[in-house]
Parts: sequence; C-alpha cells; structure tokens
Amino acid sequence: MVRELVATDFWMLLEGLKWTALLSIIAFAGGGVVGLIIALMRTSTFSIPRTIAYLYIEVFQGTPLLMQLFVVYYGVALVGLDVNAWVAAAIGLTAHSSAFLGEIWRGGIEAVPSGQTEASRALGLTYVHRMFDVVLPQAFRISLPATVGFLVGLIKGTSLVAIIGFTELTRAGQIISNNTFQPLLVFGLVGAMYFALCWPLSLLSDRLEKRMAFGR
Repeated sequence: MVRELVATDFWMLLEGLKWTALLSIIAFAGGGVVGLIIALMRTSTFSIPRTIAYLYIEVFQGTPLLMQLFVVYYGVALVGLDVNAWVAAAIGLTAHSSAFLGEIWRGGIEAVPSGQTEASRALGLTYVHRMFDVVLPQAFRISLPATVGFLVGLIKGTSLVAIIGFTELTRAGQIISNNTFQPLLVFGLVGAMYFALCWPLSLLSDRLEKRMAFGR
C-alpha cells in the first residue's frame, strides 16, 4: 500500500548520504596513498616495479567495479577471512581508486618538463628530494582537474556497494522505496542528493581545467 514519506524516511536518506560521503573520503584518501606508490612505480627506471604497477592498473581498470566488490566481499571468505560490508566496500573502492589515481598522477609526472628533473639532478638532489620537492608538486598541479573529476565519479560509484548490502544513499533509497511504493519520488530525492554532492566538485574541476589551460 502506498504511503507518504515521513520524517524518519528523510532522516534515513541523510544517514545514507553521510555514509556515502564518508566512504568516498576513505576510498579517495586510501586510493591516493596507494595511487602515489603506483605512480612512482610506473615512472621508475627499473622494469620490475613498472611491470607490477602496469599489471595492477590493467586489472583494476579492465574489470568492472561491481565484480571487484564481489571478489572482496565473497572471495575473501574462501581463505577463511570474514569481512563485513563496510570493510569490503572500503577495500574494494580503495583498490579501484588507487589504480585510476595512479594512472592520472603518472601522466602528471610525465608531463613535468624533463629539464626540471635534470636541473634537480645537477644540483645533487636525491631521488626522494627530486620527486617530493620538485616533480610531484608540479605533477599534482597539472593533474588536479582530472583528480577532482575522478572524485566525482568515485562518489557516484559508491552506489554499487548497495549490492553487497552496505546501507549508503542508494541502499537507503531502495529500502524506503520498498516501504512506500513511491520509487519515482524516492529516487528523485536520492538523485538530487547525489547532484548536490557532485555538482560543486564538477564546477571546481571545470574551473581548474580552464585555469590550467590559461596558465599553459
């Protein structure tokens, strides 16, 4: 029987929005740390780390995110580990984002003029100082628009964790829709919340991209 939305329904959607934002932050931060390592391996002068990083990126970019979540959530049980939906969602999204951020930042590193690296090497700077004091600050600035753009996609991608039972915004919408029999209204509100979360970031990405183009 159709019923009207009540205050508890809106509260549940807001709770789902909170978990969507928190999951996005965790996945982006964890993916950023691993992605930086992947980017450094991809630009290494040694073939073994380059190959490992290349295969890592190919696996996570070449397979659906939904399949990766299934593998983490159901696959780890085969080796005797028991993870809940929250941990599985965080691990799956972190691995997914690290592959994409690693490739984005690899492009940024390679876009830094080679003269910068040669000059820092001539000054006697070690590899760590060359990368973290000279190359990476410029690389992150170059890749910032693409990084923000990926964050927008990551936020929307968190909706897939509803499949493994994690109650974020989309899952909360499914539960409320099943209780109220008003899917158009409920998912209209869900879509509006995603839009409110992603639109400012999309504007920021466009503005950064234009600023970078003007700077070049």
